[in-house]
Amino acid sequence: MNRLILADDQVIFRAGAARVLSQEEDMRIVAQCEDAARLTSVIASFRASIVIFSSGLALDLPILLASIQEAGSRAILIADKDHHLPEAVYAQLGGIISRSVTGPQLIEAVRRVAKGQRSIERSAVSTMPSHDAVGARVRDRLTPKELQIVALIVQGCKNKDIATQLNTKEQVIKNYLRSIYDKTGVSDRLELALFTLHHRLLAEAAAKAGTLIQMKSA
Repeated sequence: MNRLILADDQVIFRAGAARVLSQEEDMRIVAQCEDAARLTSVIASFRASIVIFSSGLALDLPILLASIQEAGSRAILIADKDHHLPEAVYAQLGGIISRSVTGPQLIEAVRRVAKGQRSIERSAVSTMPSHDAVGARVRDRLTPKELQIVALIVQGCKNKDIATQLNTKEQVIKNYLRSIYDKTGVSDRLELALFTLHHRLLAEAAAKAGTLIQMKSA
C-alpha cells in the first residue's frame, strides 16, 4: 500500500487530487496539509510515504527535501508556474507535475515514484499555458450557486450534506447537478471532480465560492 501525503494551499486541487487517488486500491491518503508548518510535522509522523506538495507553500525546498529523505519518503512537486530549479533540488525530486495534470497522469506519476522511478512532467518546469479557454468558458456559464456546489462535490460531500450547508432541499441540489453536468459535459460526480481538477480557472472560481460558504458558516 502506497501511503500519500498531500500538501497544497489550493483546497480544490488538493481535494480533487485526494478524491482521484483514493479511488485506487493501492493508495491511501494518510494526511492532507494546507501550510508548510503542518507539512513539516506530518513528514516526521508518516515515514516511508510519498509526499505530494505545492511550490506555492513558500517552502525552503532544500530543507524540506532533506527531511523527506530522512523519513525514507519520496517527493513529488506540484509546480504552480514556470520553474527553474537548482540542479541539486531537481535531482532530489522523485516527480514533478503541473496544475494541469489529469487524473490518470497523476496516478501514473505516483506509481512510478513508488517504484523508485522518476516522473518528470516537462511542462511543469517550462512555461505553462497562461489561459485555460475551456475552464474560463465553463466557469462563466456556471452560476454562483452552481460553483458552490462544484466546490462541495470536489470535497466529497453528498447531496444531503450539500443541501444542509446551502440551506435547501436535496431535490434542489439534484436539479442543480443536472444543470452542472450539462454545462460541463460530464456524467457523474467523479468526472466533475476530475474536470475541475484539470481546469485551473474553474478550480480557482470554485475554491472562492467554497470559501464564501465557510465564511457564512463561521
